[in-house]
Amino acid sequence: MEKILVATTNKGKLREIKEILTDFEIVSLEDINCKIDVLEDGKTFKENALKKAIEISKATNMNCIADDSGLCIDEFDGWPGVITDRFLGEGVTWEEKNEYILNKMKDLPKEKRIARHCVSIAYVELSGKEIVVQAENIGHIADAPRGENGFGFDVIFELEDGRTQAELSADEKNTISSRRKALEMLKERLG
Repeated sequence: MEKILVATTNKGKLREIKEILTDFEIVSLEDINCKIDVLEDGKTFKENALKKAIEISKATNMNCIADDSGLCIDEFDGWPGVITDRFLGEGVTWEEKNEYILNKMKDLPKEKRIARHCVSIAYVELSGKEIVVQAENIGHIADAPRGENGFGFDVIFELEDGRTQAELSADEKNTISSRRKALEMLKERLG
């Protein structure tokens, strides 16, 4: 069975990847005791995912999967986008980020609160072969945080059915997540 390194220490992300890419032996950075930290300085999610996959593949001499994702708000031309994790600087909590976004959007009607959760996943082989897939979920920024499940922007990312992603069960979220959509595309390409 072919071994693929996933450039993450996130156990939830790793579990989701293992559930989908069942024809491969999936290992994490933690599994191989690798502490590489790649600077994500690209202008797009795709650039960051590909850079991470290439650098970690070269450093570990393994085929590698890496991703980059974030929240893109239409009213603000896709902001915070590629800087989602750091748009308020280092060491800022998700609660503070969510509060900032809610305050910035407090007077906007629902039709101006359209948001997307975007993800790019890159796969790089030692042979030089590269595959990049992208997917997104479209929703709205809620008026207030709701829900106990999930992390990051899940409490303010409202779906068409009126629930936030944090109000979904883990199984429900996994069936609709943009990461799952992208992984299914990657699985087809790896076929």
